Amino acid sequence: MPTFVDPSKCDGCKGGEKTACMYICPNDLMILDSEEMKAYNQEPDACWECYSCVKICPQGAITARPYADFAPMGGTCIPMRSADSIMWTVKFRNGSVKRFKFPIRTTPEGSIKPYDGHPEGASLDDQLLFTESALAKPKEAISKKFDVAESDKTVTEMEHGR
Repeated sequence: MPTFVDPSKCDGCKGGEKTACMYICPNDLMILDSEEMKAYNQEPDACWECYSCVKICPQGAITARPYADFAPMGGTCIPMRSADSIMWTVKFRNGSVKRFKFPIRTTPEGSIKPYDGHPEGASLDDQLLFTESALAKPKEAISKKFDVAESDKTVTEMEHGR
């Protein structure tokens, strides 16, 4: 079963141009109804049930059927995301509830500086990778001539029907 957006909870991420679920969906299925200012899944049959939109929704407006191996026939699975972890609340069909908390970060949010220590002014015409300062020199010439043994010639001729 694909994701479902509860229209009574969805606020369209406060009228932004792109909602959080639109941003995160790997299949670009979530869209914003500009008249209602509510998000919805435009192609439910194509939903992978990856839970990305469910986890990122700030209002908790998106739900999906829980995975059949831990919440079959009537169970629920609700993630609540914080800045450093996700708390999963799983309610089984017999009424028992389990909670699991998993970290989603190993560093404080906003602390990573991906461009520190790297050169500025890169060019698309440059053959260097972002972390390289110079191209690696090949150990030997690529256009080296190889000798073909008589046994190799026979196999090649047999493969081509000659």
